[in-house]
Amino acid sequence: MSTVHGLEADYLGMRLRSPLVASPSPATRTMDSLLRLEDAGVGAVVLPSLFEEEVEAEEMLLVERLEAGAGSSSEAVDYFPDVVLGNLGIDRHLRLVEQASSRLTIPVIASLNGYSAGGWVRYAAELVEAGAQAIELNMYDVATDPAKAASEIEGEYLALVAAVRRAVSVPVSVKLSPYFSAFANFASRVVETGADGLVLFNRFYQPDLDIETMQVVPRLDLSHAGEERLPLRWIALLRPHLPGTSLALTSGVRDGHTVVKALMAGADVAMAASEVLRRGPERAAQILAECSAWLVEHEYESVRQLRGALSAGNAEDPHAFERSQYYRVLDSWRTDPRAIG
Repeated sequence: MSTVHGLEADYLGMRLRSPLVASPSPATRTMDSLLRLEDAGVGAVVLPSLFEEEVEAEEMLLVERLEAGAGSSSEAVDYFPDVVLGNLGIDRHLRLVEQASSRLTIPVIASLNGYSAGGWVRYAAELVEAGAQAIELNMYDVATDPAKAASEIEGEYLALVAAVRRAVSVPVSVKLSPYFSAFANFASRVVETGADGLVLFNRFYQPDLDIETMQVVPRLDLSHAGEERLPLRWIALLRPHLPGTSLALTSGVRDGHTVVKALMAGADVAMAASEVLRRGPERAAQILAECSAWLVEHEYESVRQLRGALSAGNAEDPHAFERSQYYRVLDSWRTDPRAIG
């Protein structure tokens, strides 16, 4: 798909052909799917997150396998299949970055989730060396220690952002959760520390309980209509305070109208995963066609004209994003039940 006039967007200092970005998911895990996403018109792709503990566990598995054969013939190591060795540790992630950056014409962003300062810095540098044009720091962590104060956790996050910022020369975005007691303040401090952009929001996948097997089991629920409202609200509130920062909306991006809403709130791009997983990479082309049709119908020449039109700084009623809107939503049930749904 060639660039559609009017859909060009800017994100993390990069010129994108469209404001729709494929966020980390199984849909960005293989070259076949990545090429289909490119053909469908996405502006950039974010590869699946590199989780530091997963990488280290795989590397330890490799060491164990090699040590298991240490007492046998010196030729025994030659019998380890390359496909096994090449898919352990960080190699799998680096190889995908290398292939994607060499074969795609759109920007390739690497996602990283670490748990140690050294891990964040080491892996970020290696991903950039492999060809990543930007790094997305996936700040996914559940604070379970009751002895650890919020200020201590925030300080650790900021230190990690600063360390990665010093280690790489490419743009760095930070994917945050909404679970900070003073989110606006923390978001601003992340930017002051060196982040070029913010991705709102990280979805915490909650485990479930199997009452038959008495086990804690993983459950992956794809995003649904309505989940975009939380990031819409915060992007609209943050945009006036972070005018030079790239903002990306993720969660609930299901059609072109959701992309339009994201841009109106002040986002530079909208990131989609669930809709692509449900309907295939080609769904991205339909979403962009819907977005383009809306722009034409409402006489916008480009997404740049639309960006921030309904942010807190430009909305007719900026307080609509704040506390007063809470009771208005509740009161709307009496006048129009369709207003809540």
